[in-house]
Amino acid sequence: MKRILLAASLLATITLPMVAQEPHLDMQNGVVPIADNRGFTLQSNDGSFVFKPYLMLQTTGNFNWYDSEGLDRAYNQDNVANSGFAIPNAILGFTGRAFGNIDYNLCINAAASGSAILQQAWIDYGINQQAHFRVGKFKTPFSHAYLTTLGETLMPSLPNSMTQQVILPYSLNAVTPSFATGFDLGVEFHGMTKSNIGYEVGLFNGTGINNNSATKTLSDDIHIPSLLYAGRLTYQPYGAMPTSQGNPRLLGEKRMLFGLSANYNVESESESTNDLRIGAEFAMLWKRLYVAAEAYYMQMDFTKRQKIHNEYNYFGGYVQAGYFVTKNLQPAIRYDFFDRNGFGSTGADGFLNCPAIGLNYFIPDCNLKLSAMYEYVGRWGHDTQLDRDIDDLGVATHKAVVMLQYSF
Repeated sequence: MKRILLAASLLATITLPMVAQEPHLDMQNGVVPIADNRGFTLQSNDGSFVFKPYLMLQTTGNFNWYDSEGLDRAYNQDNVANSGFAIPNAILGFTGRAFGNIDYNLCINAAASGSAILQQAWIDYGINQQAHFRVGKFKTPFSHAYLTTLGETLMPSLPNSMTQQVILPYSLNAVTPSFATGFDLGVEFHGMTKSNIGYEVGLFNGTGINNNSATKTLSDDIHIPSLLYAGRLTYQPYGAMPTSQGNPRLLGEKRMLFGLSANYNVESESESTNDLRIGAEFAMLWKRLYVAAEAYYMQMDFTKRQKIHNEYNYFGGYVQAGYFVTKNLQPAIRYDFFDRNGFGSTGADGFLNCPAIGLNYFIPDCNLKLSAMYEYVGRWGHDTQLDRDIDDLGVATHKAVVMLQYSF
C-alpha cells in the first residue's frame, strides 16, 4: 500500500507542471508561444526550465483561375490550375527555456522538401532583459507580415507584393528575388530597451530557407563578405507587441508598433546582383481591432561581371484590418499593390492591385482555426497590352482558399 501511495505521489509531482498555462505574449519562436495555453508544458517550479513540444498542421482547399494572357487557344491552355487540396505546413517541434536566460527552438516541416524541411533551429541567449544574442536558422528581421507568428496571420496567404518574384527584361533566371527574405541561417543581436525601442541587427547567408550550408564568398565589387546584412528598429509605445494578427486570447490587449527595416544582400542570386531593401511598417492590436500597413522598396544593382549598368527599382505594400465581431469570429480585409517591373527602368510602368477579403473562425476549446479568403488580382497603368499580360504571369487572377488549422 505504501508503494502504491508513493508511486501516486511521484506521478502527481511529474504531471503537475504539464497543466495548461495562462496566455503568454512571448511569440518569438514563430510557431506557438513558449508556455502558452495550448496543449501542455513541462516547467520547473521556478520557471527557469521550460519544455514545450508542439505541432501545427494546416490543410487547405484551393481554387486558382489564371488569365489567358493573350495566348492562342490552340495551345490548350487551362485557366484553372494549381487547384485542389494542399498541406502548406505540417510542423513538429519543441521550444522552451533553460537556466532562465536561454531560449531554444527546433522544428521540422514535413510538408516541405530539401533543406526547407528544417524550418527553424536556434538558440537565444539573454545577456539581460534588453540584450539577446541568437544564432541558428530563424526569421530575418524584415516585414511585419513575415515576422507574424505562423498560424496567427490575418489571411491564409501572405500579400503578393511580399511573396511574388520581380520581373526583369533579361534571361537570367536566377535573378528573380522577392521582397521577403524569410528564414535564413545567421546570427542576430536583438532586444528592447526600457523606453520601448526594439532593435534587431544580424548577419545571414542570404540564401533563404532552402539552404543549410555555408556557400558564400567575398564580394568582387565592394570587397566584403557576400552575406545578407539586416537591421530593424521599432517603437512599441505600450510594451512588446505580440506577433499576432488576431487571436481570441488577446482581445484585451492594447499594443502598437512603428517600425523601419533595411537589408543589403551582397552578391545575391548566384553572385549576380546586390539587393537593397527598405521597409516601413505599422501594426496595432486594440482590443478586438487589428490594423496593419507596410510599404517596401528594393533596388537591384547588377555586379560588374554581369556588364549590365541599369539599376532596377521595385516597390510594394499593403494595408489590412480585422475585427472580432464576436469572441471567435474575425472578418478581414486587405488591399495589396506591387510594381514588379522596376519602375523608371522599363516602359512597362504599371502595377498589380490585389484586394482581398477573409474570414477567421476560432473553434472554441479545441485549438482549431477555420480561415477563408478571396483575392482578385487587377492590373493598372501599363503601357501596352503585352506589358499588362506579362505583369501577372504566375499570379492567379481569382484566388480562393479555405484553410483548417490545428495547433497543439
